[in-house]
Amino acid sequence: MENQRGKGLSFARRIYWPRIIGLGIGGISVLAALATLALPDWIWGLLLFNGLIWPHLAYQLSARSAFPYRAERRNLLYDSLLGGFWAATMQFNPLPAVTILSMMAMNNVAAGGLRLFIRGTLAQCTGGLLSWALFGPHFTTLINPLQIYACLPMLTLYPLAVGMVCYRLAIKLSEHKRALSALSRTDSLTGLLNHGSWKDLLHIKFHKCRQQQMHACIALIDIDHFKAINDTYGHIIGDTVLRHLSNELRRNLRHDDLAGRYGGDEFCVILPRMSQQQALDIMERLRRVFSQYRHPQVSELNVSLSIGLAAFDAGFEDPATWLNAADQALYQAKKNGRNRIASNDANGYVPRSQLA
Repeated sequence: MENQRGKGLSFARRIYWPRIIGLGIGGISVLAALATLALPDWIWGLLLFNGLIWPHLAYQLSARSAFPYRAERRNLLYDSLLGGFWAATMQFNPLPAVTILSMMAMNNVAAGGLRLFIRGTLAQCTGGLLSWALFGPHFTTLINPLQIYACLPMLTLYPLAVGMVCYRLAIKLSEHKRALSALSRTDSLTGLLNHGSWKDLLHIKFHKCRQQQMHACIALIDIDHFKAINDTYGHIIGDTVLRHLSNELRRNLRHDDLAGRYGGDEFCVILPRMSQQQALDIMERLRRVFSQYRHPQVSELNVSLSIGLAAFDAGFEDPATWLNAADQALYQAKKNGRNRIASNDANGYVPRSQLA
């Protein structure tokens, strides 16, 4: 409910300034067309109300409504109704009548598409019939220079106002699209790349390494006995451990290294332009720093990491082969007692860092 109201208020705000500009300068066109006609005094009061007061009243009606979007769409129909009324009252004087009706039709299409355009057209016809009922059906084809000049602001300024609203809306939609794209690529808990995004980037880095003969390493990182942490201390504590590891990855990696959450308690890192020894040093620092973590509410909690590291090798057939090498190294680290790093090299999988 609140979300719908917020969207309705945003819609009303988008319409507010174009309505002020459109009805204000549109009133000049109508005034020039009506000036030569003998009309009752209340017509001038209605024109003043429509051009200067109605835009603000319409916004207040929408803002105070429980359903601002519906209220604003009704306001647009009132705009069309009065537009049809003025077109018929000025005896369908070609230039001002077409200017007013076409600008309102453009506004309805921009605000509500074909459906609002059709409803707006019906409202214009109703307004025209109302004018005919009061003053009778009349038509004129006489256009004087004053009427031509009076229509110029409407023909130039109002489309500019509508264009600016559409442009700002397009910018906002583009920002939302980028935000949604980023959310679809990241893990909601840790803020790191999710499984699918990381694997997509692994394919890109693999082919880049093959084409440019570039050094690179990937690491698979597992929090030791993470299930026991959840079972013993609860998932909230487990989530804080996951977030802590993601923060340490950000602090210890370069800005162009690619870290992701591969699974429940398993993380993955791509280290481009890095030798195996450099990657070992970084992963060892990460392992040491993470093992020093102490939760403020659970002092007895101890955490550690097992890490499998694989340097790129031109003999790898595809990215899956490279990833499998890191996975095998991680398996070796766990098999050898956990809380250590194992890496692939020409002689197999060798533990590079251990705690005594």
